[in-house]
Formats: sequence, structure tokens, C-alpha cells
Amino acid sequence: MRVNCVGAVITDGRGRLLLVRRGHAPGAGLWSVPGGRVEPGETDATALEREVLEETGLRVTAGALAGTVERPGPDGVTYVIRDYLASVTGGEMVAGDDAAEVRWCSGQDVAGLALVPGLAEVLAEWGVWP
Repeated sequence: MRVNCVGAVITDGRGRLLLVRRGHAPGAGLWSVPGGRVEPGETDATALEREVLEETGLRVTAGALAGTVERPGPDGVTYVIRDYLASVTGGEMVAGDDAAEVRWCSGQDVAGLALVPGLAEVLAEWGVWP
């Protein structure tokens, strides 16, 4: 079974990347870009904007597709993750929904974090961060 998901690649004016520490499976305790499942009837942009608000308290506008990856999940599930660039338009940063923590991270910060497998590599491969 394939599950469509979205992720948001969001940077601030200082070039820092917005990351959340996942509070639940899959990837509990690991750091990733905010995102989640696309619900029935949602566009990718709507899902991305909803997920970022739920996880970070920030309102965003979805931008261009950065890239797509497939990751294995439990019980034969394949997560098809489309990551988009996004821009913050408002809100107040606070961890919510399944995010245990949310923060802006420099390249140096990211080097010391336990990231979800493959995140740093695909962001570099796509040329979107750092």
C-alpha cells in the first residue's frame, strides 16, 4: 500500500532550516522537516499548510516541489513523500500535534541531531539546503 505524504522545507532569513522532533512513530525522537499524510480530498498544498500549522503553529504558503522520496513503513506500507519549499506567513512557533519539539537549525546544529534517515542527503541532492 502506498501512502501519500508531504513535507515542508522552510528556511528563515538566516538560512536556518525549520525542523521538528517527531513525537510518534514513524521516526519517534528523530528530527525531520514538518509534514505528514495527505488526507482524502486534500491537495498537496492544503495538506502541507495544515500539517505545518498543526506541528509548528506557523502558517505557511506552499511553493515549488523540492523533490520526492519513497520510504518503507510498517506492514508493507510505502510512504511517498513529496517535499515542497514553503514560506512562513504568520503564526507563533510552538510544538504541537505529533511534534515533540520544533526549532530553527543551522548547518552546525543539524550536524549534532539525529535526523530521519536520508533527510540531509536528499536536501543536499535537491540543492535546497544547506
